[in-house]
Amino acid sequence: MPLLLNDEQTMLRDTARGFLAENGPVAQLRALRDRRDADGFSRELWKGFAEMGFTGILTPEAHGGLGLGHVEAGVVMEEIGRNLTPSPFLSTALLAVTALVRGGSEAHKAEHLPAIVAGERLFALAVDEHAKHGPAKTELRAERSGNGFRLNGTKTFVVDGHVADRLIVAARTAGAPGEIDGLTLFLVDPKAAGVATERTQMVDSHNAARLAFADVEVDADAVLGEVDGGWGLLESVLNVGRAAVAAEMTGAGEEAFGRTLSYLKERKQFSKAVGEFQALQHRCAHLYTELEITRSAVLKALQTLDEQFDAAAPIVAVAKARAGTTATLAAQEAVQMHGGVGMTDEFDIGFFMKRVRVAQELFGDDAFHADRLAKLGGY
Repeated sequence: MPLLLNDEQTMLRDTARGFLAENGPVAQLRALRDRRDADGFSRELWKGFAEMGFTGILTPEAHGGLGLGHVEAGVVMEEIGRNLTPSPFLSTALLAVTALVRGGSEAHKAEHLPAIVAGERLFALAVDEHAKHGPAKTELRAERSGNGFRLNGTKTFVVDGHVADRLIVAARTAGAPGEIDGLTLFLVDPKAAGVATERTQMVDSHNAARLAFADVEVDADAVLGEVDGGWGLLESVLNVGRAAVAAEMTGAGEEAFGRTLSYLKERKQFSKAVGEFQALQHRCAHLYTELEITRSAVLKALQTLDEQFDAAAPIVAVAKARAGTTATLAAQEAVQMHGGVGMTDEFDIGFFMKRVRVAQELFGDDAFHADRLAKLGGY
């Protein structure tokens, strides 16, 4: 398949770009941060996501969604990255929907998918427990209790964890940390007895939380997928998230680059635009080629998720690693080429560096995915 968007995908991109530029620009993120907003995102904007149909991109038509693909989801994520828009789109419309569609019962789907599409229910995926991404290192225990399970342990870096109406929790029902066998995914009500939620203030002003589970009781109907066999489902959900975050970083990197180009054409030094200096032109040319290569890798990952979902892991690893390093380069070059003003909080360019730094760690950084790619046998 050509590494290009088709006409319908291009129309979606243009629609999302206009909608987010008007309703969810960087200025909104700054305002949410400055007033220490309790939610960390605009619920009014989230209603707009639902009205635009974005919340139903991956949800099947049978459950009220659009039934589109991962390329379309990536198109929206790229525009979210371009505007640094905080929203539950990743955690709810992509991660949760994937988990429910691929691992949920018909009752789960009927209960939750229409509510997600309507923008009425938020989800959060609780996986990591340490400073670095490592789903196989899960220690949180789920022990059988009556007709269900009792959960004990902690989770960290849970995106949108403090605003979620439901949690999807990876727990160990068998085996030891480091083993992929023995993992199970559970649907958990964050208001259940024994669940403690602490919002964490991340450097990029986006949402995350720490969660603690102390003898949290869930029944057998809370299981997504198979007991002890949740690794495949978890990896499926994470691969969608990794490709989506790669698309977001691509958008953030391209926007940082575009703003830098505009600045280089406007800023004068020695009576000429600084963009006329050859050294800066060379750096911009290098960054442009890196961004184009990364865009192709990310689009290929999204296309593979649509065409050969179960075979997408290697190219998703390439895309996530590549997007992280390229977006980091774009943000660093943007700050440096803007000079002293690039280091000030009053100037927006620093927000891109902060977001890229956090997004690179989310669901595994470049080192994690280089190692993962080697274990998968390359691409």
